[in-house]
Amino acid sequence: MRLLEGTVTIADLDAFIETLGEVADETETTIQAFDARFVVSRAHLERAVELADRAISRGNEIARDRAVEILLYASGRRQINRAFEMGVGEGERSVVILIDGDHEDEAEERLLERLDIEAGPTLGERMDEPLVRDFFDIGEEELAVVDGDLEALVVERVALLTVER
Repeated sequence: MRLLEGTVTIADLDAFIETLGEVADETETTIQAFDARFVVSRAHLERAVELADRAISRGNEIARDRAVEILLYASGRRQINRAFEMGVGEGERSVVILIDGDHEDEAEERLLERLDIEAGPTLGERMDEPLVRDFFDIGEEELAVVDGDLEALVVERVALLTVER
């Protein structure tokens, strides 16, 4: 799994998503873009990929598309429209683009060629803690129990999607 991090200005969301899909098809990779404000760490996305792949291998997937399945797990939600809140939108955005497959280098290269991405770190730096806590329904008491480890609670929410099936 490779993460392409940076800032991008998205004038047309449909065109942006279409480009992601084209590059994914051309390189036989899975590509999913996230609003960096919602992603707490690399472990957050690694766990989502692991659980999505496990669901797919068992025939228990929620979505027909692997990229969407990963988004569902990363968001800890079964409803696709709610999971999309964690995706990108129009305007200037800090993004984390997950690339997974045998041709990750080629996919990243093509994305950098086709999209106006200013590559740079976003993981942890752009995460919006109040937004994440609200999105994953993490209160003060729960956060205090785990000594303020928001990452651990988010990764737990990702894993709970399996239990809630």
